[in-house]
Amino acid sequence: MNPSCKLLLSGFLLLGLTAAVQAQEVGQGAVHRQHPPQDQALHEKFYSTWHMPDNPALSCCNSADCYPTDIRYEDGKLYARRREDGKYIPVPAQKVERNRDNPDGRNHLCAPPPALSPLDTVYCFALGGAT
Repeated sequence: MNPSCKLLLSGFLLLGLTAAVQAQEVGQGAVHRQHPPQDQALHEKFYSTWHMPDNPALSCCNSADCYPTDIRYEDGKLYARRREDGKYIPVPAQKVERNRDNPDGRNHLCAPPPALSPLDTVYCFALGGAT
């Protein structure tokens, strides 16, 4: 094999390895954003009775839209990690729950998948005590 073919092949292998590592990292993060099987009933009860802080007549949805999440702060603003694509989306202050505790002390986000909401909609957010 000539040197230019070897270089091209090496580039493709490196690109594939990088993509595999990134996919693995997203997959590992997704595990963190799921409930342990023994806690499933606790979370389903919490989510099914959770209403939007800024509109208590509306539900935050259910366990299909709600999940534990990671957070970060940028320029004094709160961002939560969406599970479907790993993107950190802004959490509006009026969507942060202030009147009830979450069941496990972790951060929880209720949001539609990006395919259904290109505007990074947040239904509800509960800040965990361990952050």
